[in-house]
Amino acid sequence: MNEFRPATRSIEVSPGESVRILRELQELTQKEFATRAGLPLAALVEIESDRSALDIEQAKSLARALKCHPGALVFLGGLRPSFFSA
Repeated sequence: MNEFRPATRSIEVSPGESVRILRELQELTQKEFATRAGLPLAALVEIESDRSALDIEQAKSLARALKCHPGALVFLGGLRPSFFSA
């Protein structure tokens, strides 16, 4: 009676990519989104390009601006140790 197959991960998405995807789905520019999240534009650019690790406080600010749970940004692509380094 094994009718179901376990789900498999088909792609990896970094926290920065998660932020960018959710921002674009809400049709926000980087400048609009940075202002809404209370972050400098340069910091957002660094996060979205994965040149800067997303820390807990940034994840909370970005999630509030996107109206989503911070875990949607951090854990969408799997647990990232860099999230806990800040």
